[in-house]
Amino acid sequence: MKIFKNSAPTASVFPIRKGNVLLAIRAIEPKKGAYDAIGGFLENGEHPEDGVKREVKEETNLDIRLTGLLGIYMDTYEYQGRISKTLNLTYIAEILGGRMRAQEDVEHLMWFPINKPPKNLAFKWLILALKDLQRRCRQGI
Repeated sequence: MKIFKNSAPTASVFPIRKGNVLLAIRAIEPKKGAYDAIGGFLENGEHPEDGVKREVKEETNLDIRLTGLLGIYMDTYEYQGRISKTLNLTYIAEILGGRMRAQEDVEHLMWFPINKPPKNLAFKWLILALKDLQRRCRQGI
């Protein structure tokens, strides 16, 4: 019997407002205290667009409208000594409503100028994704 080991799918989003991007400070390990995109692992059979909207509501209490797929990024995720490969589907969104507040595994939410993201990023894929976001914004999203 052949066993397949697949990358774990995640869905994340960069909410955009007036040239700024909303990022989260992680409240849990791995990478507690580092900046991260809002999002997380998808549930079995969950569509990435539904999953990212669920994660945004759980982590920020906000409602969003996805405006596009930014990209797909590969990375690793280490937790309790176990390393998993991840497949990170990343969207751009606008905020529709809700009262923003950090919830679930988020310590704090912060807006950053798209062209000046923070240095302390939780995962390597975020560096590539934020560069792609900067390029997309220069092109007028």
